[in-house]
Amino acid sequence: MTCDNAAGTPARLTWEIQVYEPSVRGWLPRCYGRATTTAPPEDVAKAALTAYLRTITTWPGQTFRAHARTDDGTPVTVGQAPDGWTPGPNVVQALPGYLREALAVGPTGIS
Repeated sequence: MTCDNAAGTPARLTWEIQVYEPSVRGWLPRCYGRATTTAPPEDVAKAALTAYLRTITTWPGQTFRAHARTDDGTPVTVGQAPDGWTPGPNVVQALPGYLREALAVGPTGIS
């Protein structure tokens, strides 16, 4: 699934990172963004979540997920990107600069 509409032009996409908060028994928003892209929503969600988790300190027991959807599409939810997954250039371009930089730096913080 890509974000191309019938005319083959990029579609608007929104994404959101959420954390599960046991005290309220619900998912709370932590980070969100919008882009116009041809990248698949699932890939944008994976990339946003991967990059976001590289920019924060996580605590034991925290659970994160990401949602992404186009204006007229079905939302997708991902819990994590598979090991060894690398986002394509159109996926990376759909993220804000600080998350692009986080993806450029390896998981250990060393590029």
